[in-house]
Formats: sequence, C-alpha cells, structure tokens
Amino acid sequence: MQILTAVLVLGGLGILFGALLGVAAILFHVKEDARIAQIAELLPGANCGGCGYAGCANLAAAIVNGEAPITACPGCSNENTAKIAEIMGAAAVEKKRMRAYVKCSGVKDTAVEKYIYTGVEDCLVAARLGGGMKACSSACLGLGTCVKACPFDALRIENGVAVVDEMKCTACGKCMQICPKGVIELVPAEAKAVVGCHNKDKGAVVNKLCSVGCIGCKLCEKACPAEAIHVENNLAVIDYDKCTGCGVCKGKCPRKIIL
Repeated sequence: MQILTAVLVLGGLGILFGALLGVAAILFHVKEDARIAQIAELLPGANCGGCGYAGCANLAAAIVNGEAPITACPGCSNENTAKIAEIMGAAAVEKKRMRAYVKCSGVKDTAVEKYIYTGVEDCLVAARLGGGMKACSSACLGLGTCVKACPFDALRIENGVAVVDEMKCTACGKCMQICPKGVIELVPAEAKAVVGCHNKDKGAVVNKLCSVGCIGCKLCEKACPAEAIHVENNLAVIDYDKCTGCGVCKGKCPRKIIL
C-alpha cells in the first residue's frame, strides 16, 4: 500500500510539474520574427564568422534587429543580398565582390630559407621558431594553416606558397585572421593587377632574401598612365579605384611580381 501511495504521489507531481512547464512555455514564449528564418536561408550557411557574428542564424537576427547591415555577409551573392533587402523592405544594394589574395611569390626556388623545418605542419607553430624557416620575415610559410581554416575549400598550397581559388573564395576573412605573417589581404574580385609581395625592406635587403621580392624601384609607378600604383614603404601598392587594368606596370616590373 505504501509503495502504491508513493507511486501515485510521484505520478501526480510529475503531471503537475509537466502542466506547469507547459503553461510557462505558453506564457513566456518569445515569438521569433519570421524574417529571421527567411534571411538565414539566403545566407551561405557556412558559419564562417566573416560577418563578425557567431554563425549565419545570428547574423540573420542581427539584420532583422537593425544591428547589422544587409550587406554584412561577405559570402552572400548580389542576388541573395537583393532578396534580403526585399525582405527587409529596403533598397537593393550591390556589393563590390572581394577575394583573398596571398601577397607572396616566394616559392621554394626563389625564397631563401634559414633552416630546414621538420616540425608540425602549421604556420602558427613554425612562426614561433625565429619567425619561420624563410629568411623573409613577410613570406608565406606555406604549411597550410589557412587552408585548414577556410570553410569554403578555397585555398591550396603550391610549391611552398598558399594560393587562392578565386571562384570559391567568398572573402570571409578566415585565412587573413589566422595567417601569422599577415600576407593575405582582400582585393576586388575583378582586380586586373595585384602585387605578389608583402616585404617592406629596402631593395638591397630584399635581394638577399628573395629573388622575386619587390625592390621598390618605382618603375611601375613612373609607367602607370592612371597613377594607380605607388611605392609606399619600399613596396608597390595599387589603388584599385584608379587601376584600369592596362597592364603597363606588369611589363615594367623587373621582378615580374605584378600579376
């Protein structure tokens, strides 16, 4: 009889607590804005974090709440961005598509190495050993840390240097954030010229480190008819708003690193 009473009491309490939880769920339910789910479906779903939010769902909520702009997702196409604008009742804004670019041409045959590295295949680890195996302090170490970090499989290692697949890159910035050398930057997807070097040492020093590094000779700067390229801190820098893609700088560069 005691056992039966205990079972009935516990059963009754279970039913009571269940009912209370059900009532609480109804009373305290927060209705989610339907637009959040609609926008989340238009985002890539890679949860890359390139927008600054922890996942696509969080970005969708931020857009709906007015905390993030409609164009916040770097991997979202102009078509989907326009659809998001329509959902939000805003004017469509066409984004300027960007892509990551590795500013280093120091492959195994051109970059001087200080020592033979046989450790963990990770740039962050190698960089702790005297800045890495390459003599150039700005060189890509080519151990693939950026490759592993890319959620879109847009990077690969070729002859000791990371290379970006322009068709796959969404400019999420993951590779830029993790690169210990800071040699990856975002450039316009339609850029007709890029400088394949990141070293800001003087030309005489660069010559000792890499046979293809920029020596700041200014031949490209003097030749550019649009004044779109200038040498800043011993390194050629392109102004993409002015660049017409004429290719004159490429032909003048003695190191052939304007690509």
